[in-house]
Amino acid sequence: MNTHRKHFSRSKQRSRTTTEYRRIKPGADSRLKKIFATIGVPSSRPFTPDPFQVDALAAIAHSDCLVTAPTGSGKTWIAVQAIARLREKGGKAWYACPLKALSNAKYTEFCGVFGSQHVGILTGDRKENPDAPIIVGTTEILRNQLYDAMYRGEHLNTDVVVLDEAHFLGDEDRGVVWEEIMIYLPPRIPLLLLSATIGNAEQIAAWLSSIRTTKCRVVQENKRPVPLVPLFLHPTGTLLPLTTQHKSSKRPTLDKKVAKLIKAKRHRKMGTSPNLPPFDDILRVLRKYDLLPAIFFLKSRADCDRALDLCRRNQQPDDWRSQQLRQKLADFAEHTPHVSAHRQRRHLEQLGVGAHHSGQLPSWKLLLEELMTEGLLDAVFATSTVAAGVNFPARTIVLLNSDRFNGKHFLPLTATEFHQMTGRAGRRGMDKIGFALLMPNKFMDIPLVLKLIASMPSDVISQIKINFSMVLNLLLSHTPDQIEVLLQKSFAAYLFTQSNRRRSVADNHQYLWQNFMRHVNFLKKTGYVNAESELTEDGKWASQLRVDQPLLIAEGLRRGLFPQTDPDMLAGMIASFVNERETNDRISKSILKEPLTKAFLKVTKGLRPFAGKNPGKTCKTLRNWRKGIWPC
Repeated sequence: MNTHRKHFSRSKQRSRTTTEYRRIKPGADSRLKKIFATIGVPSSRPFTPDPFQVDALAAIAHSDCLVTAPTGSGKTWIAVQAIARLREKGGKAWYACPLKALSNAKYTEFCGVFGSQHVGILTGDRKENPDAPIIVGTTEILRNQLYDAMYRGEHLNTDVVVLDEAHFLGDEDRGVVWEEIMIYLPPRIPLLLLSATIGNAEQIAAWLSSIRTTKCRVVQENKRPVPLVPLFLHPTGTLLPLTTQHKSSKRPTLDKKVAKLIKAKRHRKMGTSPNLPPFDDILRVLRKYDLLPAIFFLKSRADCDRALDLCRRNQQPDDWRSQQLRQKLADFAEHTPHVSAHRQRRHLEQLGVGAHHSGQLPSWKLLLEELMTEGLLDAVFATSTVAAGVNFPARTIVLLNSDRFNGKHFLPLTATEFHQMTGRAGRRGMDKIGFALLMPNKFMDIPLVLKLIASMPSDVISQIKINFSMVLNLLLSHTPDQIEVLLQKSFAAYLFTQSNRRRSVADNHQYLWQNFMRHVNFLKKTGYVNAESELTEDGKWASQLRVDQPLLIAEGLRRGLFPQTDPDMLAGMIASFVNERETNDRISKSILKEPLTKAFLKVTKGLRPFAGKNPGKTCKTLRNWRKGIWPC
């Protein structure tokens, strides 16, 4: 199967319901009867921590600790207990998350545990109680605070740092932020890393031990807290077991009925993208067998929004739950008036479904998270980012594709990405069993998924890269010689040394150092750095632009290209520099207002000479503007 599809190849056709899904009638294979009989909520009993939780709590008392365990296994408990122990001594804590949504969820949770007066939140959207002894925020905010502390010659005002979803160290776009934090964080501050299962945890711990002069212990747990059952949805609406376990084989094999279906000629015509199935019929199937609530993972934000209109027959009965849902919406609208007019409010209120993705307003996402957590929704349609730690209590996750868009191509899911998604199915203490439902689709490679189910977790590798934000902020507080020492501490240099024992770390950081100096030389030519490799006044204020394209924005401000008297126009212009790498973020030029178009043309023309000197993302941003691809 060719999963390396072009950027917009799947979004050019109109979305429509496939012929194969039009006659769905709920049904289930008889072999599932015993499995479905086990569905339910576990009986209430006193909480007893698992051995891995106890071990991790003991480890973080005297060393760094990397905890790697399946999603939903209770890693947050370790952090809560470590913070509580610290608070008894008057200490402070920083809890860093990869997503704003996860930060919101942890903030709410920690307010309930420690009291709202003791907890603050710092994300790009929220800033509340910033001087609290316990801070929850995004990793970028923590990295920026480390930059500021180094510049002022101060200590980061915390006594422990928790990095949640630490396997983001291997994220192509944002892994550099995790790596920078690990390099810059003073060894005096214990580091607690919470991660989904990863293949090279010991290697990461060895690297951290080598650069932080303190031992990093690995605490590993491989068993899921809630058993997972993989299912397959036949186009007729019948649920089938995806796998069969033979006594003679250690690994599960594909169920015969599923194998027969995917070999059939009909299957090859099924689910041609960007067709979306009738989700109201699929919800009817899931409801009949008590498989709700569910999270549907879709390829794009546009598909998540379109899916809501395909739930039109999922009308909510006038029962206690729907009354609670309406009351919650009414209460929320009182404090957030624009929610009343949100175009998707009807879907929440009448259909019990919502779309959760980075294109939604922060307040709307927060509302969805609360409603789903309280069990008031049947389904959430989400992009794969939700897999990265948002605590939605779903009994079932539904996959339509076995690939994921990485910003450039559609690539097959890795074992880590797959286990991250299936980790949302079934929550500890809420479900006895969880389900992962696969749907037939042109871009669903079922043999690949079968391999992923039994695969070991993927290794995490360094994604460190030199960018202008890093260069500007490091030059703010370090000399080039000191920065070279920092680059020698990178995970990338460590991995190179491990793979080539004949070369030293000092040699293996050279490609990073050379790239760093290329950036410095460009900054010298453009007046942001002087001949002594120190920041000029322009360079100092440009370093404070903690955004995706700091240098491009700084140059636009320096040349007076941005609107000077219209705050809304200025916000719209700056938002266009945000890089979100979606598959179908195109804006029709016919709906653009003339003042906005003129403003963009002015910026494009004014920055073109500057961008021409600086190959890479800067030029790409300008090219995308001219194509109408605006990543805001």
